[in-house]
Amino acid sequence: MAVILLLSGPNLNLLGTREPHIYGTDTLDDCIADARDAAEAHGHTVEHVQSNHEGDLVDAVQGARGRCAAIVVNPGAYTHSSFALADALAAYDGVTVELHLSNPASREEWRRTSVVAPYVTGTVAGFGRAGYRLAVEAAVARMGSA
Repeated sequence: MAVILLLSGPNLNLLGTREPHIYGTDTLDDCIADARDAAEAHGHTVEHVQSNHEGDLVDAVQGARGRCAAIVVNPGAYTHSSFALADALAAYDGVTVELHLSNPASREEWRRTSVVAPYVTGTVAGFGRAGYRLAVEAAVARMGSA
């Protein structure tokens, strides 16, 4: 059994009420439950950390080193600005999946650049709540081939 760390960045605690026309009406708890179900179907567990504070997310990535087989991260707005989170992911040696509920490439120009993308195994974007299941499935698939 492996541990998959699920990281949720700023404002994701507001899912279900924040811009439902973009992010839907499902809550973060709904998304986490889907991720846990997907991981458990393969005999793995999910640990979840949500923070609106960059350093907390960096600490979580560092704490996953040597302990977690994979990280699924929805960095929220830190996708576009957190070189600290990017550096932490670069120092992590497991599978990493960047996750977005919406498709940043189809939104405002400033959302189209991900500073974490060069340091992740792959990206799942634009599938809403289903993306959480898809991201875990992708991580599990890569864990099996690693």
